[in-house]
Amino acid sequence: MTHVVPPKVAWPGTWDPLGVTADDNGVNVAIWAEGAQRVEFCLIGDDGTEDRVELAESTFHVFHGYIPGIKVGARYGFRVHGPWDPSNGLRFNPDKLLLDPYARAIDGQIELGPAIYGHVGLDDLARSDVNSAGSVPLSVVVRDDFDWEGDHPLRTKWSDTVIYEMHVKGFTKQHPDIPEQLRGTYAGLAQPAAIEHLQRLGVSAVELLPVHHFIDESFLLERGFTNYWGYNSIGYFAPHGAYSAAGTRGGQVREFKEMVKALHDAGIEVILDVVYNHTAEGNQLGPTLSFRGIANRPYYKLGADDARYYADYTGCGNTLDASSPKVLQLIMDSLRYWVEEMHVDGF
Repeated sequence: MTHVVPPKVAWPGTWDPLGVTADDNGVNVAIWAEGAQRVEFCLIGDDGTEDRVELAESTFHVFHGYIPGIKVGARYGFRVHGPWDPSNGLRFNPDKLLLDPYARAIDGQIELGPAIYGHVGLDDLARSDVNSAGSVPLSVVVRDDFDWEGDHPLRTKWSDTVIYEMHVKGFTKQHPDIPEQLRGTYAGLAQPAAIEHLQRLGVSAVELLPVHHFIDESFLLERGFTNYWGYNSIGYFAPHGAYSAAGTRGGQVREFKEMVKALHDAGIEVILDVVYNHTAEGNQLGPTLSFRGIANRPYYKLGADDARYYADYTGCGNTLDASSPKVLQLIMDSLRYWVEEMHVDGF
């Protein structure tokens, strides 16, 4: 991909919609970061170079700007500047390259090491100054131009509904009639062999175990394991990249849509198992990948002293605070996106 050198300061742009919205000439960028002092949009080149663009405009805690020349497939992140004061719930750290909460596609996984943490060692009150670029996943610019060719919700009656719960990778990985290069992927599930099997069973809907982009927990990586089930979401708008045969620079989005379309053509609805109660950032000792570094205090339920995530109702280290209006908006925007843009039938 040709390297584009963006301006140092973005044009004003608009504060709505949130996320990165591409058009023919560039992208509009909008990120809600309550309590932040500055936000930089960071364009990451294929060679790892990083160009930072100041989002100088702020409206209702949304930092926004328009950046010309940015193309579909470009990788990016954010650096959010603000006070480091964990005792008051503030964990801003511009040395950490952060995922866009509204990213439509995510490229890469974490590389275990000190760089992914906003704090130093086991003392989560001390700020790390290690740059996390190269050790964390990146957001990808995506533009919706898929031709659904009249695809629409099937709306199967409940009395006629037969749901088959499945793991995308597990279901397709060892199927002998699915081409080997497509096993374990969305494209594999769209194959005639997979669909015919479901039809023979009389299935009217597949319920997919988590396909929101997720990462492996640090404690699993330290033991040489990975997260198979996917209940560790970090990207609520992005199909999990590892289930894509088409690559992770936006190809996973088109592939997911093609899968949905193929299943719909066969009379099979698509339902998602979703995880909005917690994120992959874990407790206060977990990695700083997105929400924690953007607006920790509003995104998460904190303990009485605001330094720890004592309100861990999920048992997974943190709890998203759905009583916060912008967090509730994130959840509702995500649900709407999967229905309107990805054509899923339910959750």
